[in-house]
Amino acid sequence: MSPAITRDRDAGPLRRAVMGPAEGWTTVGAVGFMILVLAWSIDDAKWVRGIGPLTDFLPAVGFAGAAIGLVGAKVGWGRWTTHLVGVVFAALILPIVAGGILLGDSVVGLNPATISLRYHTSAEVITRVWVDLAIRGLPLTSEYGHYFIAMGALLWAAGQYAAYGVFGHHRPVDVAIVLGLLLLANMSLTRNDQLYLIVLFSLAALVLLMRAHAVEEGSTWLRRRIGDPESVKGIYLRGGSVFIAAAVVGSLVLTFSASSAPLQGAWKEAPRTLAQVSQWLQRYVPLGGASRSAGVVVFGEHSAIIGSWTQDDGTAFVAQLPTSEDEQFRWRIGAYAQFDLNGWSWGDTTEVEREADEALLASSADNAATLLGRREVRAEITPESLASDYVVSPQTIQFVDQPSTVRVTGTGRWFSTVEFEGASKYEVTALVPVVGDVPGGITENRLRVASREYSSDIRRLYLQVPQGALGPRSLAILDEVRARSADNPYDLALTLQNYLRDPSRFRYDTNVQSETQTSCADIQSTVECFARIRAGYCQYYASTMAILLRQAGVPTRLAQGFLPGERSANGTEVVRNVGAHAWVEVYFPYYGWVDFDPTGGGVGRAVVIPSGAPASPTPRPSLGLGTDFQVPDDDDGLSGRSPLPGTPGSTGSGGSSGGPFVVIFVLLAIGGMGLVLIVKQRGPRSMDPGDAWGSVARWSRRFGLAPRPSQTIYEFAGSLGDALPGLRPELSTVASAKVEIAYGGRDLGPARLRGVADAYRRLRIGLLRLVFRRGLRRRGPRRSG
Repeated sequence: MSPAITRDRDAGPLRRAVMGPAEGWTTVGAVGFMILVLAWSIDDAKWVRGIGPLTDFLPAVGFAGAAIGLVGAKVGWGRWTTHLVGVVFAALILPIVAGGILLGDSVVGLNPATISLRYHTSAEVITRVWVDLAIRGLPLTSEYGHYFIAMGALLWAAGQYAAYGVFGHHRPVDVAIVLGLLLLANMSLTRNDQLYLIVLFSLAALVLLMRAHAVEEGSTWLRRRIGDPESVKGIYLRGGSVFIAAAVVGSLVLTFSASSAPLQGAWKEAPRTLAQVSQWLQRYVPLGGASRSAGVVVFGEHSAIIGSWTQDDGTAFVAQLPTSEDEQFRWRIGAYAQFDLNGWSWGDTTEVEREADEALLASSADNAATLLGRREVRAEITPESLASDYVVSPQTIQFVDQPSTVRVTGTGRWFSTVEFEGASKYEVTALVPVVGDVPGGITENRLRVASREYSSDIRRLYLQVPQGALGPRSLAILDEVRARSADNPYDLALTLQNYLRDPSRFRYDTNVQSETQTSCADIQSTVECFARIRAGYCQYYASTMAILLRQAGVPTRLAQGFLPGERSANGTEVVRNVGAHAWVEVYFPYYGWVDFDPTGGGVGRAVVIPSGAPASPTPRPSLGLGTDFQVPDDDDGLSGRSPLPGTPGSTGSGGSSGGPFVVIFVLLAIGGMGLVLIVKQRGPRSMDPGDAWGSVARWSRRFGLAPRPSQTIYEFAGSLGDALPGLRPELSTVASAKVEIAYGGRDLGPARLRGVADAYRRLRIGLLRLVFRRGLRRRGPRRSG
């Protein structure tokens, strides 16, 4: 009998753990080396802020997890007991490690005081992350300490699983596959050359499998009493070593000599899926490091600014325009309203379903059909590698020949993006501004005298500057630009655009990670960091211009899409991934959004607007650019429209007048509009049809429109529709959904539930309006209206 097997069988659990496993220390070494290679791969990628030393603790954590798994397997603990013990130790140790990294050299040693301080630091970080992501709903968090706990937990779990899998379950193949997949996943996401790591991992995995197979064969021969088990193990070990050497040499030769791409077809759709998943992961995984481009451009609800940007030169899409079209267009996919210090998001949006060729922005404040000086442009779009289901169009999209969903934000339903199910080809119709001295056209002189009166919705959405977004460097830029500019929004925007495009002041660079790490460690805002390092790419330039203009009281938003592509004589325009771009849209009342492109380095393409003839002022300005803008508390839709008593244009008081009654009426109107706004804004994003129908019935009962006991759901909806004829579609939506779940037993999808919520909000508002129209007169409790 093998001495090792005899020893492992006769010794007690604790003694077996101390003496060593029957599988041999070579097996232990192979498992440990696989974990070490995985830790090296993650550490080499520098995922946390691009600083490698921050993750140097990962190998030790992986070994600690493996030690728990090995001890648990050898002392006879069950699987769940071992994993529970490992979880407890990880929960105790990882916060200490993370807190120590965050505190740095300020804390040394592991005495009770320093351990307590480390725990406290880690708890504060986790709390701030929770507040940012769960409470405040930010798309990203500026914290990074929680990554140490998350990545440490990953390595701990990998080590614990590997050790228990080999020494407890005796399944080395499963362990090699799981750890190998983790390694390949990390390697696929980083640009760093890690070929040597996969070679080392393969060596360790093959040694592990060879040792496990040799031990298993030796045990089998021992049980059957055939020959010498040690001789059998030696044969397998020698043959396995030759196989490992040949496999490694062969794989290296194949790697460096292969020139074909046999799996290219299978990989074609994978980058699209991986890129879309990566957007969701941005909220929870580090954004630093030498990340690899998936080869496609992805747009989404959140647009993070991560310090580096790279894309391949592949074709994103092909646009077919009329041969007579000579204007170059930016191809817009989305407009972002909310800045979150290190990224942008659409903000709170509402989805509006549209049929094919239906006006997408009807009843929207962004409906370009209501503006003068617009012309129609049609384009047929053929997506190639564009990895998103968002419609691409020149400004401003009006129609698409596919059923689609428009995402809008604010009470004015301002444009965010248009989504659809995807198509191999689709046609868009857009209304683009006419630039020139023609009726309704855009000229510099007309924009200089444009109104500065903005609705409360505009002010709330496009003048917000989050706390911490600006610092002394960025504010100094704004002061310098103000000193060079005339006192109007257009000249301020133009001067700021030209200031940022000046190569003597700013440098275009697609990778500023090292500079942001060294110079902006104490700064959370991308704008302030850009003002300090004076280098970056389009998102840095556009974000800085947008936020500085907002600080000056000029409504702006960030747009993302593509720069113009290469257009041939037949109107075919090829737009490439490298043309993905961000620019600024500035709002001018009566003219809509006007593009500005502050990106330097010869990348951005500024819009050239002719001076035009002298223009007469549009309605008078209501705010100046001499001081920073503060959003007023009023919600009247427009600011500064009513002159104050005693000023020109006001009427003096005297004699008998209806002033008190007018004041009362205005107060009642404001109160009513406020109540309607509260009802509208506080509604849920999605809603159970049963709850919605029950709430409609309760609201109806309060206003004397309660259902009769004999009425069915559809009968009550019909009678209520007689009182609210304009809301029959909403009543039908809620009633049908209620019947489907109550009597049909159906589970409705998210889109239907959101539709129910939207219909429910409009029904509540309609009931309130009905009460005001009836002069608050009470109806009978049984009346159905």
